[in-house]
Amino acid sequence: MASLTLRPIIPAGAAAASTTLTPSAISRLRRGTGTHRRRRPVIACQAAEPSGGNGTLELATGAVGLASSATVAWSLYTLGTTGCGLPPGPGGALGAAEGVSYLAVAALVGWSVTTKARTGSGLPAGPYGLLGAAEGVAYLAVAAAVVVFGLQFFQQGSIPGPLPSEQCFG
Repeated sequence: MASLTLRPIIPAGAAAASTTLTPSAISRLRRGTGTHRRRRPVIACQAAEPSGGNGTLELATGAVGLASSATVAWSLYTLGTTGCGLPPGPGGALGAAEGVSYLAVAALVGWSVTTKARTGSGLPAGPYGLLGAAEGVAYLAVAAAVVVFGLQFFQQGSIPGPLPSEQCFG
């Protein structure tokens, strides 16, 4: 058998000095101002519902967002091919739906950007993934609007206004 010898790593004088507590060190430890502080336990909480919202509201918002994005896409196609937006329709209903759809898409993208800035993630997927799909399609509609409006501006010199004009529906 080999012999085993233990050698101290800390010199004897330093070990004795480090274990000696002065009255001021003891009072600091009691007050919690010394170097030895207790660590508080970290408590993590998680929401019970992953979406954290109202399922019916998310479902309705997703459906309206998808329908609005489809209307905006139709309007952009019409603008790109004819140079004018959608016709007013009976009683101005189609033109009103076009305007409301642009506002709904802008609101959906604004809500998404605000949520992303506050929480670090976008909108929840919602029931059947409808709200997440509406969010993605709304971003595509905004990107398409930037392209079509840019092309319209460079080709025609302007984009049509929100109201029917003599140029388009005179």
